[in-house]
Amino acid sequence: MTKKYEREEIESVCTYCGVGCDITGVVENNKIIKIFAQKDGVVSEGKLCIKGKYGYDFVDAKDRIREPRIKKAFLEKNPHIQQQFASKLSEFDSDYMTCDLDTATTIAAMKLSEIKEKHGSDSFCAIGGARTSCESAYAFQKFCRETMDSPHVDNCARVCHSPSLKGMRATIGEGAATNPYNDIYETEFMVVIGSNTMEAHPIIANRIVDMAKKHNNLAVIDVRETKLARLAKHNCVIPYEANLLILNMMAYVIIDEELYDESFISNRTKGFEEFKEKILNDPYADPSFFKEVEGYEYLAKMIPNIAREYAVKKSMIFWGLGITEHLDGSYAVMAITHLALMTGNVGKTGAGLMPLRGQNNVQGACDMGCLPYFAPDYQKPKVEGLMTPQLIDAMIAGRIKGLLAMGEDITHIHPNLNKIDQAIEQLDFLMVQELFMTDITQYADIVIGVRSAYEKTGVYVNAMRRLHLSQPLVKSDLPDDWEVLTQMAQKLGDGDNFNFESSEDVWNEVREVAPRRFSGADYYRLERHRKRGMQWPIYHEDTPILHLLDFRTEDGLGKYVYKQYEPRGMVQEILQKKFYDDSLEGYYLTTGRTLAHYNNAAQTKRSSKLDTKYDEDILLAPLEDENKFGDMVILKSEYGESEALNVKYTDKVRTKTLFCTFHHAKSRINTLFGDECDELIMTARFKSVKVNVVPVGDEVACS
Repeated sequence: MTKKYEREEIESVCTYCGVGCDITGVVENNKIIKIFAQKDGVVSEGKLCIKGKYGYDFVDAKDRIREPRIKKAFLEKNPHIQQQFASKLSEFDSDYMTCDLDTATTIAAMKLSEIKEKHGSDSFCAIGGARTSCESAYAFQKFCRETMDSPHVDNCARVCHSPSLKGMRATIGEGAATNPYNDIYETEFMVVIGSNTMEAHPIIANRIVDMAKKHNNLAVIDVRETKLARLAKHNCVIPYEANLLILNMMAYVIIDEELYDESFISNRTKGFEEFKEKILNDPYADPSFFKEVEGYEYLAKMIPNIAREYAVKKSMIFWGLGITEHLDGSYAVMAITHLALMTGNVGKTGAGLMPLRGQNNVQGACDMGCLPYFAPDYQKPKVEGLMTPQLIDAMIAGRIKGLLAMGEDITHIHPNLNKIDQAIEQLDFLMVQELFMTDITQYADIVIGVRSAYEKTGVYVNAMRRLHLSQPLVKSDLPDDWEVLTQMAQKLGDGDNFNFESSEDVWNEVREVAPRRFSGADYYRLERHRKRGMQWPIYHEDTPILHLLDFRTEDGLGKYVYKQYEPRGMVQEILQKKFYDDSLEGYYLTTGRTLAHYNNAAQTKRSSKLDTKYDEDILLAPLEDENKFGDMVILKSEYGESEALNVKYTDKVRTKTLFCTFHHAKSRINTLFGDECDELIMTARFKSVKVNVVPVGDEVACS
């Protein structure tokens, strides 16, 4: 007789990108056997991407971290700890001992206390928080700031959308999406710039695709031809590092042809006349500039056409890391908001600004205060801490001695990996909270396995400010991140400050500490509205559309923060007739995602339906280079070199340019990027680096 298991269907939220799709998990015998989206799902609209649908095998993967691990080398360096806890430790493998959670957090607290006493509070830092719930992100920054008394807390927004936060706050006072996704159905024109939306944010792309097919109202601006561009009315392939140039040109056309909204400008913005004068006198703002840029002459006509259509219609702009991960990322975001301010395309249904956030809770982590210059609710902290690149320098200099990394694979997904490896090795103590032994864990003194999103209760904030109270699909004996932090805080003498017994306790404190966004968002209401979600700010009601009457600036007015484009890189080389040649040197590389994988692939590569589609990083190269490159190459920059990469040739990337994903740590792609970064907010220049190409034979497995 076949044993029947109880079958449950449990509603939750997807653990992958910032779209935040509603999901339903089908569970038997405490095991997920299927995930699907409900037909009436407000975010998913009944559809999931391949990751959301099939990427759940990681939950009960054999190599999940099920027990704390203490590195033997750490114990040998700290004989007093080894001696005190010898009876609690048992052999795990050749590198690690293991113990119970209480012992692990006691050892961690002891070591952190020693570091604090010997080197001062500022010698500790915490990086992470965007892969877990708001409750854990809040506890993370609180542990750093209050328990350890260190201002040095940061999260993965440093390598993605920090420029969006900076640029939007500078111009309209709030660094978040202005509209819900379904406003795509209400818009008349869409501009997608620096976003491979169909692969990075597929469920948002579904809406864009539907409208583009129906109305032919899409412009795509990128350095290569993405899948979405096939549906574009305006397929605008631009040179590398030309975002600010293009956006200022759009502003020039709108001003020069008087396509701006005078009423909106006079009633809701300030400083327009000064901005107008600067744009009209900018030698690089006239689109005719492109008549002299070989290979991109068509942009002289295409950019004005996009600008005109954007200005005269109810329009939305979407952008991704192709905007933010540049030297002028923050200024490019400001240039995007200028377009909305000039044309009145913000603060209304079907018109707005949509930064497409990457991690499932990176919006929430920033809202919770996991940034060195913002406490929860974007308030000013008592002391401003260092940003991650500054922390790396401080580690090398010996000023930072201890690091807590929570769900942040720094030695894989951050830039200048050779330098980061050097920095991490200088630490006296590294603790990691993770699901798997990711690249960063190989350096860790203590590794603690924690619950995944599918095993816990918590609030997640997606890219449109939507709060979703997630509930566990399966039960787990592992601790949540906030529970680990609470244990350590209590052992460090901060128990009165960390008296949380449930995630709801943490969330209720968030509502008190961050009232401008969350005061009305108690668990009861979030449970009632789980299907629809609620968009912050939430008081008596939520706020689907921001800036309806006023911008969230001190005086309620939007403002213009002009930055002139400075010729450099690819554009300058083309103008100087130095770019186009037959050598294997001077290629421009950009990086990005593929549909099947997510970030460092820690979760997705544990699902065979995903990993078999893309089990290594592939380099995309121009068709004309096939005879020069061969099947496999190594890329070299002034900062480092990749491992050997298989090459795929395509007509979707332009002459002397390359594209590669970064999902697999073994590729060492991020060794190619140095310290070059956004000048205001230090986000790495991941979308453009000059590389030389070295063809290698099949016999070469690594560089």
